[in-house]
Amino acid sequence: MRTKRSHAMRGLAVLAAAGVLATACASERDDSSGEELNETKPFVFAAPGDARSLDAFYATDGETFRVTRQIYNTLLKHEAGGSEIVGDLAKSWEQNDEGTVWTFELEQDVTFHDGEKFNAEAVCANYDRWFNLTGDFQDSNVSYYWQKIFGGFAENESDDLPPANYKSCTAEEEFKAVIEVEKYSANLPGGFSMAAFGIMSPKVIEAQAAAEVTGEPGAFEFPEYSQDPAAVAGTGPYRAVGWDKASQEIKLERFDEFWGEAAGIKTLIIKTISDENARKQALEAGDIHGYDLVAPADVTPLKDAGFQVPERGVFNVLYLAYQQEGNEALEDLEVRQALSHAVDRQRIVDTILPDGSEVATQFMPDTLTGWSPDVTEYEYDTQKAKDMLADAGYADLEIDFCYPTEVTRPYMPAPRDIFDIIKADLEAAGVTINEEALPWGDYIPKTDAGGCSLYLLGWTGDFNEAYNFLGTWFGHYDSGWGFRNDDIFDGLDAVANEPDPAKRETMYQELNVEIMDFLPGLPISHSPPSIAFSADVNPPTVSPLTQEDFSEATWK
Repeated sequence: MRTKRSHAMRGLAVLAAAGVLATACASERDDSSGEELNETKPFVFAAPGDARSLDAFYATDGETFRVTRQIYNTLLKHEAGGSEIVGDLAKSWEQNDEGTVWTFELEQDVTFHDGEKFNAEAVCANYDRWFNLTGDFQDSNVSYYWQKIFGGFAENESDDLPPANYKSCTAEEEFKAVIEVEKYSANLPGGFSMAAFGIMSPKVIEAQAAAEVTGEPGAFEFPEYSQDPAAVAGTGPYRAVGWDKASQEIKLERFDEFWGEAAGIKTLIIKTISDENARKQALEAGDIHGYDLVAPADVTPLKDAGFQVPERGVFNVLYLAYQQEGNEALEDLEVRQALSHAVDRQRIVDTILPDGSEVATQFMPDTLTGWSPDVTEYEYDTQKAKDMLADAGYADLEIDFCYPTEVTRPYMPAPRDIFDIIKADLEAAGVTINEEALPWGDYIPKTDAGGCSLYLLGWTGDFNEAYNFLGTWFGHYDSGWGFRNDDIFDGLDAVANEPDPAKRETMYQELNVEIMDFLPGLPISHSPPSIAFSADVNPPTVSPLTQEDFSEATWK
């Protein structure tokens, strides 16, 4: 568990920061102008975890999307610094009254990194490719976001897959694409903005038509081309030119034929530094020029030392999941209630999370329409937890509890520290914990496959719709949660297909009450993540959805 640093340590930090500031000032005295530096000096940004694929479609994690957002464009995107949806490759769009036909007028004079021309046929080639995937590509560890947004496939190969909502894509004109879905979905138009649906060159799609995933469920290896910068091509401001996995660096270079405003800095390097203290020290040493997920205790010292530390808006949730198939005790509601009473969430907020954080009462922040003030709340009460476990016949409950290593997330700045508090709380209630620490790259597949009974995870919203939170987890059976509750599944299916926003708000509020009564997991907190930059850079606009566009950055 993290403890507050001593005054002596704070003093050392200040002295160290003062030295760094001197270094930064020396850098600023470079005779080169900002424009010259843009062409000669790479911008190095440290991420807390590795990207997993250069084809964003296979990914579910923000570290992959941080990279692929620079390489690919989507049909729609979010405004800089906000959550309003605006056009990206689509300069305008409209839907029919039923929300089943979406017509996109596309940007012209757009070229892929491999020289191919962008048009409506390229859009349809991508969407039809995803819809027609077969075999292991239909596993939720490989096509997670497709299933969440568009349902199943042209030919579902498992009864657990949702029915397909995607119907077709038609290139009505060279620069007009029409996408049809079977029925209205609350996931649209937000789904068209998701990084997982970045438009790839049709030439790449054709070349990789026979690509395969390998391995077993829970430990899949993505197709080889998705790990090769030379094998992928998007339309974004940067193109991938290198991926050194030994040094955990991905190198991007400005795409000179980009159709929009050219990237300010020619070379962008995204480097993984898992440890938050190491990221901070690298910034102070001038080895990097920015990093994400600043530890709450480091925000003020960094600002005092002259670094830029903008704070994102709150748009996330951290939760403790109860996987009901891995331990039969978790099928018992009274046990789940007891575990929830055992956890002191306020202590986590007060001692680990940044200022502005708050205890979560449900699985979505109150900034979203549909948040309910009437959900059942589970106050911290160790004796009550003990009594409930005894009543349920599990006074000697033993359970496995997983947490991730080598990573910090916007909603989870210190996984081990949070784990330690919860573990101690559960042990105080008489629960025996079998802890399992897993590197982030192994953690997600294992938890997704239902391999951990208790585990920590969270979510940063992809777009401003409650279904993006609730429907993502509870819309249908999910092996990560391991339960089947038709009332919740049907309720979310109904709200997903309700085009009236006022009715959706009421339905979301009722569902939040129902979900917190069923208690599939314990929402812990909502928190504002920070990001840091050196003093000599004009940083990109920070996003509450952590969707920064690094092409906006320039040297001063």
